[in-house]
Amino acid sequence: MNGRGQVVIVGGGPGGYEAALVAAAQGASVTVVDRDGLGGAAVLTDCVPSKTLISTADYLGELEVATDLGVHLVDHEGDEMVAAQANLPEINRRVLDLAGAQSEDIGGRLGEVGVRVVRGAAYVLEAGRVRADLADGSAEMLDADVVLVATGARPRVMATAVPDGERILTWQQIYALPALPEHLIVVGSGVTGAELAQAYLGLGARVTLVSSRDRVLPGEDADAATVIEEVFRRRGMRVLSRSRMRGAKVVRDASGEMVGVTVTLEDGRVVEGSHALLAVGSVPQTAGLGLEEAGIALSSSGHIVVDRVSRTSVRGVYAAGDCTGVLPLASVAAMQGRIAMAHALGDAVAPLNLDIVPANIFTDPEIATVGVSEKSIDTLGLRVRTTTLPLARNPRAKMLGITDGFVKLFAESGSGTLLGGVIVAPRASELIFPVTLGVTLRLNVDQVASTFTVYPSLTGSIAEAARRLHAT
Repeated sequence: MNGRGQVVIVGGGPGGYEAALVAAAQGASVTVVDRDGLGGAAVLTDCVPSKTLISTADYLGELEVATDLGVHLVDHEGDEMVAAQANLPEINRRVLDLAGAQSEDIGGRLGEVGVRVVRGAAYVLEAGRVRADLADGSAEMLDADVVLVATGARPRVMATAVPDGERILTWQQIYALPALPEHLIVVGSGVTGAELAQAYLGLGARVTLVSSRDRVLPGEDADAATVIEEVFRRRGMRVLSRSRMRGAKVVRDASGEMVGVTVTLEDGRVVEGSHALLAVGSVPQTAGLGLEEAGIALSSSGHIVVDRVSRTSVRGVYAAGDCTGVLPLASVAAMQGRIAMAHALGDAVAPLNLDIVPANIFTDPEIATVGVSEKSIDTLGLRVRTTTLPLARNPRAKMLGITDGFVKLFAESGSGTLLGGVIVAPRASELIFPVTLGVTLRLNVDQVASTFTVYPSLTGSIAEAARRLHAT
């Protein structure tokens, strides 16, 4: 298209707004049709709010560690304070304010580059035509040379555990809680369940985590997941492994007032609590958009089928983000959107490469990963050398009171090329970057090992792990 033409983007999440910025920079006339607010679930109800909540819980945890470092909090009379307390309404207000501010920043940036934002629900009539159903009941027809669908996903809901927004909640509803739950039952031990379970534990709630698998975070590195589960249990979380939920219901007293919830497991056990948080996966928001009618192929799970440059089965229609099911990360959604516009508008483009995408789980400690995993090594039959270095041996970790965590690196046998890594540590999301650089640039472990690190620093453990992989 050579940088000209009409671009219509359905959805204002990371995939949508990043695509809009690229398209505008290429000289296209861009319209974003957004229903729920710019930033999408990632900014308004999922990633940004949950990580803000987790950061608050982490701060409280750091106060607890302070006494181990010789720092004691005392009142004006010199008496030691027993514990810090979380004010959930204030925390939720801050969480939502930050999410709103981020959404406004995105809107401001789109406005600066001339992107038009239409508030409404979109329906794809055909490859080059989208109908925007506006809040006032009217409709606007939008012609397009390129259409990008970036509608994201929503929490999965079970018929036997229907959220009411008060006692039985999805992760999008928790920020309306008027007070800290007395006993929160978290159903689902994937990333969302694990993160929020630990967040509320850190804020002072009693937490029971219901996991249908042998361990928490079943899709992650086994050693990392083991560390996190041990931390959960040590801090007082009740973890019910191999326990699948049959259903959940609200409990009422004789007057009809809600007093709690019960979660029934498939083996007949009943778990009683004050609230239940359902984190049992997500489903793509692709229904009711006219996609199949327009000839756009969907998978059996309802995700839009795309290739590595974000093309769908229909010429001129692209898709990005969680609605594609490629990898449910905001960073991947944004990259898919950028790649889509670069490809559609004739700019240089490199297909999406998931082998170099870093991911992070915001538990405490965090789990950051990039590149190959032990599971993929076994599956692909790769010849790989592995080393694991406990963080407890690191001098900086000792200074900070860090006792849990490790650095694990994977290198190709023979060449020593760095293939991947796992870091379990506070702020692992920051520490994974040098490993990501190494994997992306295909550095060998000797190059990593010979690069200076600050002493003392946590990154020193990355260099030390690389030295252990030196081929002799």
